[in-house]
Amino acid sequence: MALTFMEIWLISLIFLTGIIILVVTLQLNSALKKLTKNTKMPVEAELSWWEKFKGLRPLEQEGELLMEHTYDGIAELDNPTPPWFMYLFYSTIIFGLIYGAYYHVYQDGNIQEGEYKTEVAAAEKAREAYMKQFANSVNEDNVTVSTAAKDLTEGSQIYSTNCVACHGDKGQGGVGPNLTDKFWIHGGGIKDLFKTIKHGIPEKGMIAWEKTLNPLQVQKVASFILTLQGSNPPGAKEPQGEEIK
Repeated sequence: MALTFMEIWLISLIFLTGIIILVVTLQLNSALKKLTKNTKMPVEAELSWWEKFKGLRPLEQEGELLMEHTYDGIAELDNPTPPWFMYLFYSTIIFGLIYGAYYHVYQDGNIQEGEYKTEVAAAEKAREAYMKQFANSVNEDNVTVSTAAKDLTEGSQIYSTNCVACHGDKGQGGVGPNLTDKFWIHGGGIKDLFKTIKHGIPEKGMIAWEKTLNPLQVQKVASFILTLQGSNPPGAKEPQGEEIK
């Protein structure tokens, strides 16, 4: 997925801000360490590495940490931010920079949006494979009339795309016969219609649609054609074939 100019600018700004925060924090921490080292060298020399890591001072050394000012008799200790907290803070900045580069700049990581699209595509592919397998199981011997609104809507769309030229937009007939009356040349049942649409009637100009439509689509358009029965559209072609009651 290509990033827009605004997205690239925003990501660059975030990275630049993160780098500036990291550099400034390191500089401030270095300056504080130098200041502490210059003013409290004897205290630092007496601390173990664990005490330095925790940033705590023994109780007997609190007197050396007192700041010059007091408020209502309350003294304040000069306790800098503990090193362990600063290390954690630095690690979050570094992690954020690496995370942003990996997922949003180079896009090597699978973020939620990408993962969702991948899963949707996989599900759609699986659905298409299932529908294709299911569609191939329908034939002129076992086909039934589909009454589901979704199937009839799709059947109507297939009819409008492929059948209107010969049978009219309302099934009234034209080059082909009228599909709205009770008279049928090659049978008017669902199995007859399925067979006629699938294999066609080449000698009468009706092409075989089995290479264009899968069996499930043939079932849907045949089911839709049956809903046109008795609609009596204007300009309907004269009856042809035998009456099927």
